[in-house]
Amino acid sequence: MKPSTIFSILFCLLCFNQGFAQRQNVYFLKNSGVQVNLRDSADFIRVVSEPDSGTTLYNVKEYYKTGKIRLIGKTSKIEPLQLEGQCVTYFPSGKKRIYANYKDGRLEGDVFSYFPNGKPYAYKRYSQTPVTQGSGFREDYAIMACNDSVGKELVVNGNGYYIGYDSDFKNVVEEGNVKSGLRDGKWKGSNGNEKNYITFAEEYDNGKMISGQSVDKDGLVVNYTTRAYEPQFKNGIQAFYQFLASSMIYPQNARERNITGKVLVSFVVEKDGSLSDVNVIKNPNDELSAEALRVVKKSPKWIPGMQYGRTVRVYYTVPINFTLNGR
Repeated sequence: MKPSTIFSILFCLLCFNQGFAQRQNVYFLKNSGVQVNLRDSADFIRVVSEPDSGTTLYNVKEYYKTGKIRLIGKTSKIEPLQLEGQCVTYFPSGKKRIYANYKDGRLEGDVFSYFPNGKPYAYKRYSQTPVTQGSGFREDYAIMACNDSVGKELVVNGNGYYIGYDSDFKNVVEEGNVKSGLRDGKWKGSNGNEKNYITFAEEYDNGKMISGQSVDKDGLVVNYTTRAYEPQFKNGIQAFYQFLASSMIYPQNARERNITGKVLVSFVVEKDGSLSDVNVIKNPNDELSAEALRVVKKSPKWIPGMQYGRTVRVYYTVPINFTLNGR
């Protein structure tokens, strides 16, 4: 049976179950997280179903358009997802990609990754230190093991030489010495596409960056002491929500009809801190959606994100709650 036929059967069963028992929701999504109405416009399909007996966590599964599994896990929230506990992702081939643990939607504890050929690649241990939500910059982990694609051990028990790849395992993006799980000594690598390509060299001492230097395709040299940090609204994300609340005008028609709910808004924090590509991913009502877009577009500039000493564009998603007194 062809993969497309298998998926069609699967999708029909999902739709039947959803209509019959209201036990699960099906979403068509782009890789950016934006929801679309048609399967053919989606990059993958997400199915969220009710918690199993004895737990409050929803079951979540994602599928590639071929019908092959993309992700299996659990979440405490439906929109947006907040993964909890064990989660497994897969390559389009069906081979395991990452086996991870989550807490409050962030990686925590032991994370194992694999090469597309199925062989073990790396074992990282993520800290329990809270991080700012948003773009997903994470450096708070120890590198405990790393192998090459044929199984040769490069890092053993947190010591050795680490080689990091891009998500497709087509290019080496960083490499350097590891001591007791932490970067140590000289590291080098590259980042970005052909248009924004840079190379970098860094010096570490027991996990702490001493210095870093990046060079772009035009030869411009930039020095830095922090590899990456997320964009921030002045005084923090809570201040951003306060700005939204103070600027919001509850649509009169929605108020009279007692319409409430959560609007999920995505945007890009540009290199100059301005917001662009503001879109609604999910909304309970068009009027609430329009008001959410209006106030987000009025946002003052953010402090832009940085990577390798250079400002970068960063994709962000925020939920905006519309509530009425007594609701």
